[in-house]
Amino acid sequence: MDYVIWGGAALTVIGILGLVWCIVLAVRAKRSGLPDDQVKAQLQQVVALNLGALAVSALGLMLVIAGVILA
Repeated sequence: MDYVIWGGAALTVIGILGLVWCIVLAVRAKRSGLPDDQVKAQLQQVVALNLGALAVSALGLMLVIAGVILA
């Protein structure tokens, strides 16, 4: 079950890195100086990436918990 725990930990780290990347993209969009409607469109894309990264992180945490329980 160690591979499940370590695989879940790796997925969690990938998800957290994705969340950090979403923060970077959002800050870049805010500081870009573009009109509000274009900034809003960019932030909507960031929201989709954010949800994906959050899902990957949650899946990784579920794998870690399942691995710990089964170990």
